[in-house]
Amino acid sequence: MEIDLATLFEEGEFLVQCQICFPDSYLSNSEIRKIEPVTVDAKCFLNDQEIVLSGSLSGTMWLEDAISLELISYPFSCQFEEILEENGRNNAKSLDIMDVLWQNIVLEVPLKQTEVTDFSKYQGDGWKLITEEDSVINNNPFGELVNMWGEE
Repeated sequence: MEIDLATLFEEGEFLVQCQICFPDSYLSNSEIRKIEPVTVDAKCFLNDQEIVLSGSLSGTMWLEDAISLELISYPFSCQFEEILEENGRNNAKSLDIMDVLWQNIVLEVPLKQTEVTDFSKYQGDGWKLITEEDSVINNNPFGELVNMWGEE
């Protein structure tokens, strides 16, 4: 996705309203396994000799479930405002904004995402998956003291 700098400098702003498909090369170093076309609604404008890109992104990314490792869909939307750097210029006629858009999408990836609600099938020989609440109750190092206190 490129912004025509001639149009930007003549008119003072450049509207970007489209859907972008990111190639697989963007996915290789991220937690995102698949991404559907992303809707971009943004405006590029000049502000004190700086080129600013401001707008919103929305779409659906596919991530691995933190527990089952199955692919799950994760809808996202975000607002952003970025000052575009000179090094993004392409032959001084246009400005490529794909990397800036991708960086804002990667910021929306959650640390952990799961759709698993039944933890009973996630167990093995000597272990089982428990909820955070069960962990606090069952693994309390003072639990024995509470029982001993009540006996006296």
